[in-house]
Amino acid sequence: MSVEPSSPAAEASGAPGVIATQTLRGGRFQKRSVHWWSHLVWPVTGLAILLLFNLLFTAGFFHVEVRDGHLYGVLIDILNHGSKVMLLALGMSLVIATGGVDLSVGAVMAIAGAVAAQLINKPNVGFPAVVAAALAVAFLAGCWNGILVGGFKVQPIVATLILMVAGRGIAQLLTDGQIITFTDPRLTYVGNGRLFGLPFPVLLSLAMLGVTAALTRKTAIGLFIESVGDNQVASAYAGVQASTVKFLVYAFSGLCAGLAGLVAASNIRCADSNHSGLFLELDAILAVVVGGTSLTGGRFYLGGAIVGALFIQTLTTTMYMRNVSADVAPVPKALAILAVCLLQSPKLRSKLSSLRSRNRA
Repeated sequence: MSVEPSSPAAEASGAPGVIATQTLRGGRFQKRSVHWWSHLVWPVTGLAILLLFNLLFTAGFFHVEVRDGHLYGVLIDILNHGSKVMLLALGMSLVIATGGVDLSVGAVMAIAGAVAAQLINKPNVGFPAVVAAALAVAFLAGCWNGILVGGFKVQPIVATLILMVAGRGIAQLLTDGQIITFTDPRLTYVGNGRLFGLPFPVLLSLAMLGVTAALTRKTAIGLFIESVGDNQVASAYAGVQASTVKFLVYAFSGLCAGLAGLVAASNIRCADSNHSGLFLELDAILAVVVGGTSLTGGRFYLGGAIVGALFIQTLTTTMYMRNVSADVAPVPKALAILAVCLLQSPKLRSKLSSLRSRNRA
């Protein structure tokens, strides 16, 4: 008989990158080590299967060429267009780890893009002020969610749904219902520029991944987030202020959405309040779940969220290249995501393992 702790934030062993769990065998507890990268196995496997399919059946999918010292190709486009979901997934991972959800990130993207487009066209406003203003507004939107969830104990899905609906209206008010275009090369560079041969949004996403990982894995912040999501009552007895932790994660999610909004507006050189970030909150949630983070809260996996975002973008690009109708595309997308999530289920894997054992017997 084996008994494993229900807490996903199990006690860490002395070896780096290893989680120690306890197993009861013969009346004695034994430690069993689980590497952190074990949670990446199924998302990476799903991505590998998808890439293998394209290698065999999609012509030109892996073609990459160098022009003017920069890389171009379908794979580079996947990284470029997937960067928005990557940025959203980083903030969403921390929110979901506390047992919450942020449905407003798409609307916050629209608000940030609207602010940037309006200010960049004013002659007396410098580019650093434009970026700072857009990110500040997005950060304040995240703080609003944090106050509702952490301070007033409003259910996360309700609190963020309010801003999801109202945020589009705010973006429309900022742009007077118009599509605001801009030609400033500095703002255009955010979503279309190249650095070290790669699209700038890809490097921006990697930089944010590094910052997020450093804040959550090299300090006690990550432990606080996981403890609140795993058992809020126990974390309160340990002295962790759950309301403060929730406020911070929603504020950070808003900041990530602001960066994604700048990238989205820069990609098309305009602020489109109706379509910017539309439904991307769903892709971000799916990326986090595919990456191994449970919606019930607890331990989170930033690397898994990035892999999940790449999986979703690769799947979307595959359907475009296979001429799948936009009306039908959500069906195979949902089935593929469901398959990866089911493969991550310990209960399903144990049932399949017991079934194989019976067949061998």
